Amino acid sequence: MINCIIVDDEPLARQELAELITQYSDFNVLEHCSNAIEAMQAINKHQPELVFLDIQMPKITGMELVAMLDKETMPRIVFVTAYDEFAIKAFDNHAFDYLLKPIDESRLQTTIERLRQDSTPQPVGNIAPETISHLPCYTGTKLKVIPVDTVEYICSDIGGVHVHTNKETVHTQMTLKALEEKTSLVRCHRQHLIEPTAIAEIELLDTGAEVTTLSGAKVPVSRRYLKPLKQLFGFQ
Repeated sequence: MINCIIVDDEPLARQELAELITQYSDFNVLEHCSNAIEAMQAINKHQPELVFLDIQMPKITGMELVAMLDKETMPRIVFVTAYDEFAIKAFDNHAFDYLLKPIDESRLQTTIERLRQDSTPQPVGNIAPETISHLPCYTGTKLKVIPVDTVEYICSDIGGVHVHTNKETVHTQMTLKALEEKTSLVRCHRQHLIEPTAIAEIELLDTGAEVTTLSGAKVPVSRRYLKPLKQLFGFQ
């Protein structure tokens, strides 16, 4: 059984694709998502083998969502797009599959057969953005899109991954590893990332150091990451 998730901001498009997939008994649609934040939560929850992903979505596009996913748990991606010229340009030279809207049943069948033969995730380096400008976040029942340039630091604990700006604290389903790879934040502790431009001062301690951010927040720096952090500012 190949478990999959459908991500599309258009309800009718999600429903149409789900109905087409029901004719394939070895494919199981676990969840429908209307945006990247919902998709991130669903992917982390279900760990599906496959995601049908709309490219043109508001705030965070399908391409940007792929860039946010952890490479170690990356599902197979089938992009869905209404733009023929975009699909041809983006995918013809890569291993990703795609479907054009409105979805042709024979084209879907071809995709299904390919997936049956090989559901291995494909490398995203050639097609996904190298960096991201917004983070999919949430707080309570609110979904939020946070600009990366407003983030001071990010930390993780047993409760999840927490994004701290100079105004608020929200949460994200992205991993620290993916955040470190795709943003300007740098590792300062096993459980902390810091934005260098948000650093006001670094206080040296016996156990490492402590950063004070521009908003006055305190962020720990372990010995392992102290030297490379100091070198960012020209200190030895």
